[in-house]
Amino acid sequence: MSSQKIISLLPAATEIVYTLGCGKNLVGRSHECDFPAEVKQLPVCSDANIPDNLSSADIDTKVKELLYDALSIYTVNRERIKELAPDVVITQAQCEVCAVSLKEVEEALENYLDKQANIVSLQPGSLDDIFSNILEVAAALNVIENGEKLIEDLTERVDIIRHKLKFIDAKPTVACIEWLEPIMVSGNWVPELVNIAGGASILAEAGKHSPFVQWEDIQQQDPDIIIVMPCGFSIERAMKEIDILLQLPGFAELKAVKNNRLYIADGNQYFNRPGPRIVDSIEILAEIIHPKQFIFGYEGGGWIRFSV
Repeated sequence: MSSQKIISLLPAATEIVYTLGCGKNLVGRSHECDFPAEVKQLPVCSDANIPDNLSSADIDTKVKELLYDALSIYTVNRERIKELAPDVVITQAQCEVCAVSLKEVEEALENYLDKQANIVSLQPGSLDDIFSNILEVAAALNVIENGEKLIEDLTERVDIIRHKLKFIDAKPTVACIEWLEPIMVSGNWVPELVNIAGGASILAEAGKHSPFVQWEDIQQQDPDIIIVMPCGFSIERAMKEIDILLQLPGFAELKAVKNNRLYIADGNQYFNRPGPRIVDSIEILAEIIHPKQFIFGYEGGGWIRFSV
């Protein structure tokens, strides 16, 4: 078992560390790490430079301003990290908006720590990448067997879904809304998850970054199912801004809305967190897309049906 001191600056990485059985070795976390609940007791090693409680539109504007000015969206607390003296620091190079980046960590720690820390940077774009990242963390923490067993368990759960859908030809079209204002649809691994769960994702390509789209594009596609899963938003947080969609011209005329197939999912805990619970996300999608085939028990916690 690893005895290394670990700092995770990425919620998904924190979950990976815990699931690999190394939670006791975590000495610090990011401001966004919140699962499992006990992680909240750890020292926080980063801060967001965006005020809380901004609207979707204001968050988007603020993020773009910071990126335009080459200012960081996050601040790394160098003093705290130095005090904690980690052996391993886990971060990401996936998205400047999602979590503290590799560049920020390298700049913060360069010639600063009293000992050399191993910086592990995750950059997933697909389900396979997420599984590879889990093995990468397992290798860095010297718990490779735990990593292999975890991947085996996760793969088995995915295979159960694939097998159950083998003889079902119907693939409803699904719009996964990752941001409300401006509208962004979920890219990266989400189209692949939708496909595994028996749907066909619209307006985004698997393995490519989430694109901003025009409302007219969604109207034109007229999807069978709409799932609202804003990045970093709980169901309750998304509900506060659902009117942004409801007030769009022609929203009530969409097939998904008329057929009562509009859903809100927890984008913070599940879909936008590329760790072990990415398979929970597939199970959530399977429940939503093919309710006659799957009941995993996430309704009410991981997703809700929203009636207009």
